[in-house]
Amino acid sequence: MMPTRTRQWMSRNTGSHLDWPAERALAHKGAETVSVVLPAKDEQETVGAIVEAIRKPLVERLPLVDEIVVIDSRSGDGTAVTAREAGALVYHQDDILPDLPGLWGKGEALWKSLAVTTGDVVVFVDADIRNFGPHFITGLVGPLLADPDMGYVKGCYSRPLLEEGSVAPADGGRVTELVARPLLNMCWPHLSGFVQPLAGEYAGRRAVLEAVPFVCGYGVEFALLVDLADLLGVDRMAQTDLGVREHSHQSTAALGRMSGQIINTAWSRLHRHGLATAARPPATGLTQFVQTPVGYHALDWDVDVPERPPMRQVAHARSAQFPPGRVQR
Repeated sequence: MMPTRTRQWMSRNTGSHLDWPAERALAHKGAETVSVVLPAKDEQETVGAIVEAIRKPLVERLPLVDEIVVIDSRSGDGTAVTAREAGALVYHQDDILPDLPGLWGKGEALWKSLAVTTGDVVVFVDADIRNFGPHFITGLVGPLLADPDMGYVKGCYSRPLLEEGSVAPADGGRVTELVARPLLNMCWPHLSGFVQPLAGEYAGRRAVLEAVPFVCGYGVEFALLVDLADLLGVDRMAQTDLGVREHSHQSTAALGRMSGQIINTAWSRLHRHGLATAARPPATGLTQFVQTPVGYHALDWDVDVPERPPMRQVAHARSAQFPPGRVQR
């Protein structure tokens, strides 16, 4: 059963994007600045529409957002060009802090974005959302701008699974239901009230985000949730219902690899807290199988998840190679 304190937290700290129209969020902004970051890899079909949906109402009509930044994570398509033409500042992941060894993955793009953005509040938004609206931004920044003690706001939503013309209204979060939620309920029950623990839409104060490590792969959201709860306490964290989120879906095999990274991330946090006491870390290999006419073919993957240290420990990060506002082509 969900702990009573967690139920109380949900009642106090769960809101709706309907509570935060752009005008109300702007009224609380004051002198604080807001950066929106989209990590993007091969998302030319959706990234431009998302950038425009932020820029027109929240930059041009109302000055709520101060910069929109796309971190191009080694795309092989026109993601960077499309994002730039839509009005974003575009940085190539490997060009940021180039003196550091290059790593891979979504978490790497998010971590590096802290070196080239300037906002007091940083909003992260996935670049594959098909039904994006400005409420994804206002619903996340509103609680932070209104309450100086709030440090982190996570998005939650319904995730329909769209496959071959059929719609399953709530089956889009398969890794959440099969892996992340059981892990949180078993090991971090105080976080079991987060409806979408793996949501890619969330916002935090820069000082908070720069104080925790970033896992470089798909474990980044799980790690941030656990690490920020340790840093802040759950009472300084909240979630906002953003309605419905429609996006592209990965294959079952790809979700298996994602799950491996999340399990690896969870183990590292358990070990750090003395809850997993094995002398050696678990194996990071994952073998999957493809059936062929002559039998089964094994595919081996490494689901290890390296992580970056807190950005504030990177002494030269604040003097980033690219001055604010410079668009990288």
